[in-house]
Amino acid sequence: MTKPTPEEGEAEKTTAPDMGAAAGGSRLMRPLYLLAGFALTGLGIIGAFLPLMPTTIFLILAAWCFARSSPRLERRLLEDRRIGAAIIAWRDEKAISRRSKILAVSGMGLGFVLFLLGARPGPWLMLGVGLMLGACAAYVLTRPDPRA
Repeated sequence: MTKPTPEEGEAEKTTAPDMGAAAGGSRLMRPLYLLAGFALTGLGIIGAFLPLMPTTIFLILAAWCFARSSPRLERRLLEDRRIGAAIIAWRDEKAISRRSKILAVSGMGLGFVLFLLGARPGPWLMLGVGLMLGACAAYVLTRPDPRA
């Protein structure tokens, strides 16, 4: 079955893609993705200054939201000289650089020590938090390194 061609002199009817539907599922979702992208970017910026709060995961999620709401803002994150490569490596390969792994696991260790000193948790809470952080560290350490 072939597609009928337009008659001579008659323009083929095409419609522009619906940015809201194509990128975010619906026009109603696009502003929500945009708002979430800004919130996650804010959390990522805060995480850059607070030693116990992650940065990269929030910016990876922000890029995901911006991909569904604002290609311009997504491009800004992907082209950022400090964080862009990490977002692209995660998006393309689910990879984490060796330096980032060391920083992440060190931050988890520091956070656990500060938790022990500051909260003085009981043995069950200490065990629960330690197991959770250990599982997170294992996940990070088992991700591949990005291809060069």
